[in-house]
Amino acid sequence: MNPLGYRRILSLGHMPAGPSLRRACVFFTWLALCIALAGHAQKHDTDPGLIAHEWGTFTSIAGEAGQAVEWFPLNSPTDLPSFVEHFRGTNFKIGLGGTLRMETPVLYFYSTHDTTVSVRVSFFHGLITEWYPHASKIEPSASLNNVALFQQKSSGSIAWNAIDIQATGEAVFPRESQASHYYSARETSASPLRVATHNGEQQEKFLFYRGISAAPPPLSALVLPGGHIEVLNLAGDEIPQLILFDRRGEKMGYREIIHLREGAVLDPPAFGASLDSLLANFASSLTSAGLYPEEAHAMLESWKDSWFEEGSRLIYIVPRAFVDRILPLTIEPQPAGIERVFVGRMELVTPATRRAIETALVSHDDATLARYGRFLAPILETMIRKDPDSARTTELRQALDKIYGSYVAQNTTHRPGPF
Repeated sequence: MNPLGYRRILSLGHMPAGPSLRRACVFFTWLALCIALAGHAQKHDTDPGLIAHEWGTFTSIAGEAGQAVEWFPLNSPTDLPSFVEHFRGTNFKIGLGGTLRMETPVLYFYSTHDTTVSVRVSFFHGLITEWYPHASKIEPSASLNNVALFQQKSSGSIAWNAIDIQATGEAVFPRESQASHYYSARETSASPLRVATHNGEQQEKFLFYRGISAAPPPLSALVLPGGHIEVLNLAGDEIPQLILFDRRGEKMGYREIIHLREGAVLDPPAFGASLDSLLANFASSLTSAGLYPEEAHAMLESWKDSWFEEGSRLIYIVPRAFVDRILPLTIEPQPAGIERVFVGRMELVTPATRRAIETALVSHDDATLARYGRFLAPILETMIRKDPDSARTTELRQALDKIYGSYVAQNTTHRPGPF
């Protein structure tokens, strides 16, 4: 510092208190008061007796270049309960493609006292497509005409303005006779929620919503010759755990990476693994990421049939920073603690998968094809793109047309599918 300037600063303590100095004193006194009031308001807006926990999934499919490709997540129309609400009706998602499907986010609250909160979630380059209980506001409105344009340029959102949280007491949740993985998410000790609607009060154990986005997932996966998988972390944040899983009939295997910072090449997993040991391993990872054990159990009960079905895929813990960027969450008043644990799934079209599907098509083995479920159509599309001039292309296209025709017919008369 300039010595002269230093002496001038010291000399201020001996100067007469002129108008400028008095104004400065008033200003800084006012500023200190504002800071104190802001700190008090911030403490007032945080509820020390309230905790929020959320889990959910992001699902994508790796294309021939390793990046997530657009796909059409059309499903069997039988699993979501009919009381779940939909954006622009139950048939809206026919033909609605995206690179990232957000599935089953469920948001729990744990409160020591009865209280009321508001919640808002935004989905980057996405659209909220289903939810329960009834939401106060969905953006964009159901009058949107060009969904594809919306997905590329805007972000959808959902808001609940007044959610009553019940600390104690009994609650009655809606339940239908038809089985659904939706109900597994209720198997926790979370506080019951109540939402008032024009048609009466709705009760649930959590807030449920899901959607589709044009955003990329936090990683890419390139299938190399021989079935090796080159994984690249695109998020800039460490991926806590990643599993390469493969299943063929009753045989299964997996490889695991802990703390993936940049990239890795994984060998095809050897068969012989136990599903029970894998579930125990992953449950431990979910609790380490922030979930309560009963929440981790509820998540696995909801998803184990899908995550560990026929085929090859990456299953990974999504970095928390990525979740907060692509799916910002606001809760007022702010809970004392918020945990958000999301699992990513990236489906892979490996040589083993291609061979299995080609063999099943030739032999008309519909049972084997059915094991690939909602991923069969995008797998066929990836196979066609990878080898468009192959003699098998015509047969693949015929199978693809049959699948889409069946989806359209099912969704014309039914509601959309799996939780």
